[in-house]
Amino acid sequence: MKHITVLLVKFISCIIAFAVGLDLFFDANMVDILSFSLFVTVVSYMLGDRIVLPNWGRAAATVVDFLLVYLSVWIFGSVLLHSYVQIAWGSILSAVIIGAAEIFVHARLLDHISPERETRDRQSAVFNRRLAYGTEFAEEQDIRSAKYEKEYEE
Repeated sequence: MKHITVLLVKFISCIIAFAVGLDLFFDANMVDILSFSLFVTVVSYMLGDRIVLPNWGRAAATVVDFLLVYLSVWIFGSVLLHSYVQIAWGSILSAVIIGAAEIFVHARLLDHISPERETRDRQSAVFNRRLAYGTEFAEEQDIRSAKYEKEYEE
C-alpha cells in the first residue's frame, strides 16, 4: 500500500510539473503531459527510489531524479513537440518542480525503508561458516631461492 501511495504522489506531482513546464512554453495537450508523467513516474520510482535511495541516500536520489526528468523531457520533448532550444526551459522548470516534490517523497520513503533495511543488515551481519576459509602461511615457497641467498651472503 505504501508503494501505491508513493507512486500516486509522484504521478500527481509529475502531472502538475509537466502541466506548468510544458503548457507554459508549448501547446502541449493532455496526452503528452500524461505520457511524460507516466514515463517519468515509473522510471524515477524504479531507478531513483528503489535503487539509488536505499544505497546512496536522499541527495543522490534527488539528483538522479532531477537529471532523469531534465534529460527525458528535453530528449523526448524535442522529438514530440518539435522545438529543440525552447524545450530546455520547460525541462528545467519541470525538473525543479519535480525535484522539490521528490524531497518530500524521499523523506516518506526513508521512514519506511529504514526499519526494513536495519532488519536486513542485522540478518546479513550474522557470521556465515561456509565462507570462513583457513589460510596457511609458509616462510619460503621456493627452497632453492633461500639456498642461493645463503651462498651469496657468505
